Amino acid sequence: MAMNDWRPDPDMGVFETVLVVAGKPVELDRHLARLQRSLAEVYDEGLPASAGEELRDAAEGISLGRLRLTVAPGKDGPRHHLLAGGVVPGAVFPEQGAHLHSHQVTGGHGSHKWVDRRGMEHPEDDPGQLICDGEEVLEAGWANLFAVREETLWTPPLDGRILAGTARAAILEIAEEEGVDNRENPIRVHDLPNAEETFLTNSIRGIEPATALDGTPLPGCGPLSRRLADALRRRWGLQDPAAHKAAATAPKQSQLSH
Repeated sequence: MAMNDWRPDPDMGVFETVLVVAGKPVELDRHLARLQRSLAEVYDEGLPASAGEELRDAAEGISLGRLRLTVAPGKDGPRHHLLAGGVVPGAVFPEQGAHLHSHQVTGGHGSHKWVDRRGMEHPEDDPGQLICDGEEVLEAGWANLFAVREETLWTPPLDGRILAGTARAAILEIAEEEGVDNRENPIRVHDLPNAEETFLTNSIRGIEPATALDGTPLPGCGPLSRRLADALRRRWGLQDPAAHKAAATAPKQSQLSH
């Protein structure tokens, strides 16, 4: 199990990556609220007033893609820039399971989405690291973690060590709406192989099976997670599986504003 006591460089800023479906940014209010909280807590600054409008304007004409808004401190106040890009085909609700590698970070990476992600790099088809604090599992490098045990949905609590993922929040809301028992409680490494289902949530990827940890098989998705994934697709406007293949219609990555 790898160790890492690195901490991010706040001067590089914080960011949000937003899925775009049929010209609309998905879960936009939640993304903006999280960014606003980080700016207030870290920099004592507010979100640029034009941010929401810029994101909505940039999303127009994108069938399936993503937007990335970065905000960093500057001499004259926060500076921000916005990038638009496509989504790799099959990367939204991917069927291929993620093989994770445990990585020790005392105290986790915290509750802000830092631009400085050194040590958390991963290829497009692998979320990579599973951040652990001792025997507790916190989150994947780019995703939140869920497990199912006896028809109950479990996920680590928001205790300051993990990112409050927008897809994580959506899944918990869906679980409440559908009467699924859900709990925000600590999960330990040894709990995962004994779970009935294990999956990740991410604002671009949606729900993704977690099928291995350090070479040990994990159960991946099952009936409950597939049910939640179907509901999340509907919520995001992705009921039609063919929409997943529309990434080619999204623009190539380009800078939109400063």
